[in-house]
Amino acid sequence: MEQFRLPKIPMPKLETPAAVQAVLEEAGQRLAHRPKLLELFRNCFPNTLDTTTKLMADSTTFVITGDIPAMWLRDSVEQVIQYVPLAKEDPDLQRIIEGLIKRHMNMIRIDPYANAFNETSNDWHWNTIDVTDMGPWVWERKFELDSICFSFRLAYAYWNETKHTAIFDTDFKLAMRTAIDLWKTEQRHFEQSPYRFTRNNGIPTDSLRNSGLGMPVNYTGMIWSGFRPSDDACDFHYNIPANMFAVVTLRQMREIAEWVFRDMAMVQELADLEADVNHGIQLYGVYRHPEFGPIYAYETDGFGNYCLMDDAGTPGLMSIPYVGYTSEDDPIYLNTRRFALSKENPFYYEGAKAKGIGSPHTPSGYIWHMALSMQGITAVSAEEKLAMIDMLESTDADTGFMHEGFHSDDPAVYTRSWFAWSNSLFSQLVYRAMKDGLLDA
Repeated sequence: MEQFRLPKIPMPKLETPAAVQAVLEEAGQRLAHRPKLLELFRNCFPNTLDTTTKLMADSTTFVITGDIPAMWLRDSVEQVIQYVPLAKEDPDLQRIIEGLIKRHMNMIRIDPYANAFNETSNDWHWNTIDVTDMGPWVWERKFELDSICFSFRLAYAYWNETKHTAIFDTDFKLAMRTAIDLWKTEQRHFEQSPYRFTRNNGIPTDSLRNSGLGMPVNYTGMIWSGFRPSDDACDFHYNIPANMFAVVTLRQMREIAEWVFRDMAMVQELADLEADVNHGIQLYGVYRHPEFGPIYAYETDGFGNYCLMDDAGTPGLMSIPYVGYTSEDDPIYLNTRRFALSKENPFYYEGAKAKGIGSPHTPSGYIWHMALSMQGITAVSAEEKLAMIDMLESTDADTGFMHEGFHSDDPAVYTRSWFAWSNSLFSQLVYRAMKDGLLDA
């Protein structure tokens, strides 16, 4: 049996924290004139806490992705990030988020190349024939540059919101050290990296070519990544959105190193690495498109080859402002956004019921709810934000939840009925629009 699967058993339901309950009550008043949208928000906003979150005896928190009984570093952060602004006065949310940060730091030190982990060291794996250096804690070992960035994104956001510093213990600093060493190694992947990954299941995007090393790259200062946020293999292994995310993460880690740990040597090391990666992005990551002008490529190899596309996963080109690399009105980003939302993007689809960005991870013609949510979050105009909310509301197939991909001609044809990340991102968009008064009657 090549792929190990467990029954789809929900996690024990937690008591709804008071701050989350207050948001739901506020929504009940402010969205009363839009009953379906209110129902969607009431279902999606607490979905992570209701179905995927478990408080562990060691004071950590384990968050499964939904229909897969493992914790992705990236997904688990995005599943709880909408609760961070509510955590300052809510001890229950503090326990949940601090526990998740602690668990992430432990997992990073166990295996910084892994993207998903088990609840215990039970030796369960997504695929039993992966050729890589697996360990008993690791569910999947696809190295995705963005994974660890999300871990530090959560810690930084929580620190900024609550000013709590207890999360910054010895284990946290060791995880920072692990991440720095990993990223410096992967700047020179072919010369220094021990990482290899092949999966002999006949699906090309599940495995790295060249005996698990990946396709050749030139040194650019950027950080090599084996896989995309979709868990599909990169075509060219410098993923530009992930490297942008790394630049932002290095800046945030630098603040932590300076103001919490008072480690000026680490501050300088982080600053140097940030400068190298950012220089590589600006030198190698911009493509002069004949129609849209200068745009950011999705991937490059440093030899002059480019992958021009966008994927629904975060980080992607659409989500560049969301991860904090640039603003929504940056000229190159606006060019890039126009490209991503055009038929020049091979994974942009228009159908009878919806239009938006999909992914090579799902069939042709499938749009992702996460892409629509991100388009709304990063939109400059209120009209576009509201249009995305309307489209999301009309494409849930009357399930009351968001999905992964759905067919642009028929939203009732979809993948993943239980996908908490998608529910949380939708919740972020609606909550922001509600707080901005865009959804008032």
